[in-house]
Amino acid sequence: MMRAGVVLLAGVLLVMLGLPLWALLAKGFEDRDGKFVGLANYVSYFSTPALFQSALNSLQVASITTLIVVPLAFLYAYALTRTVLPMRWLFQGISLIPIFAPSLLPGLALIYLFGTQGFFKALLGGGSIYGIDGIVIAQVFYCFPHATLILTTALATADARLYEAADVLGASKRRVFFTVTLPGAKYGLISAALVVFTLVITDFGIAKVIGGNFNVLATDVYKKVIGQQDFSMGAVVGMVLLAPAALAFLVDRLVQRKQVALLTARAVPLVPRPKFARDLFFTLFCLLVSAAILAILGMAIWGSLIKYWPYNLSLTLDNYDFAKFDANGWDSYWNSIRMALGAAVFGTVLMFTGAWLNEKTRGFGAMRGIVQFLAFLPMAVPGLVLGLGYIFFFNAPNNPLNFLYATMGILVLNTVAHFYTVGHLTAATALKQIDPEFEAVSASLKVPIWKTFMRVTAPICLPAILDIAIYLFVNAMTTVSSVIFLYAPDTKLASVAAVNIEEAGTTAAAAALCVVIVLTSAAVKAAHLIADRFLFARLQVWRRR
Repeated sequence: MMRAGVVLLAGVLLVMLGLPLWALLAKGFEDRDGKFVGLANYVSYFSTPALFQSALNSLQVASITTLIVVPLAFLYAYALTRTVLPMRWLFQGISLIPIFAPSLLPGLALIYLFGTQGFFKALLGGGSIYGIDGIVIAQVFYCFPHATLILTTALATADARLYEAADVLGASKRRVFFTVTLPGAKYGLISAALVVFTLVITDFGIAKVIGGNFNVLATDVYKKVIGQQDFSMGAVVGMVLLAPAALAFLVDRLVQRKQVALLTARAVPLVPRPKFARDLFFTLFCLLVSAAILAILGMAIWGSLIKYWPYNLSLTLDNYDFAKFDANGWDSYWNSIRMALGAAVFGTVLMFTGAWLNEKTRGFGAMRGIVQFLAFLPMAVPGLVLGLGYIFFFNAPNNPLNFLYATMGILVLNTVAHFYTVGHLTAATALKQIDPEFEAVSASLKVPIWKTFMRVTAPICLPAILDIAIYLFVNAMTTVSSVIFLYAPDTKLASVAAVNIEEAGTTAAAAALCVVIVLTSAAVKAAHLIADRFLFARLQVWRRR
């Protein structure tokens, strides 16, 4: 039974991930009429200066953003974990705000701040925010929380004995930092850098809103597919976009294999002691970073309430009457809610059950290896690339799953596939913490395995299950790139509608729709925290000591 379940899981993941990517790869070797042309499309791509320049532009933006974000995130994470920071919970919460917003929100805010009619345009000295400068600033906002989360985890793990030994030996603070603190967090730094690099090089929303004439790979894919209907060249650009993301993922996996445990059973947790000068410096630093994050969010909210920028600055709610700016009106928002709920329910069931089947099945190594590979694959695949693959695979006339194309079902399927890796890892981590003795006892009592799963495994892992559901819901609300090619007129999502509204030149309405998404995502996360604190405290009393 368990082995049959693993085979079924492998088949589902193959349909969701493997076959669409294979269809994308095959399309790159065909012309517009579907005839095989070998490497002609790739030769054409690399011999076209403008297209090749886009690849260099993407690498440039990703590199600059990574060099800015990682040091900022490291200092912020250091403040949260290694200093006595007042209102730590508030600073930690503010750092997570960009996660709840579509990537185009910082681009819209920067238009209000530094655009042609922006408040602080004079500070640019005749320059323009449209282009590499605007993309980098917006990407710093967008990527900062992802790097901070990784580095906070890396810095939270420390053995106080190492620092005590350094003090006894009379090592300077600078030497302690470079010989103890930094080496202890090096794997976190590498992971954060690779995550930021991948996020930037694969993001579509920011470059679309504020990129101007500065083309990157993600916008090239969009122009080829939507603007020129050149699906073959779009597939080629998609594969080029996949290469750096896949390379960054492989490097990250190799680095993680070398990571060793920093805490042993005898380790002493490091508890920061008050130091006035240090704590004051990091408090001011966190205030500055938090103010920048809140300024961008606040500008987007304020811009969404302006009647007619920049000539009539009186406040109004007219920009929230989306029917004036998009044929779908508020329907696109409710489509996002339905899609997010569908992804949360279907994805959580699939991810947790799939991880359980893969973890608890004995033997059957080859098939379990295939499942593990397919589960990790989405982490290396940009959303635009996966979306393109879904077009070529599900829209094929001879595909029995063709009925899913242009429906809400394909949006749910695509979103679950896009964010599958994190959910799978969360479930696998939770399952590994459960003693196999539970299954052994159940087997000896001849209790069916599904009863043990429902009565023991799932209740114990309830916090992790809810974490997966919230993660999928929030990401489904904010995603743009993975669904930009797949929606139909009656299934348009709020994030896509925001892109279309901004394209039409109605920045205020696009900002308003982004604000609604932020508020919805934040409200769901707040409900999750409340449930975590009160509901689980009653339902899982056994966790208390």
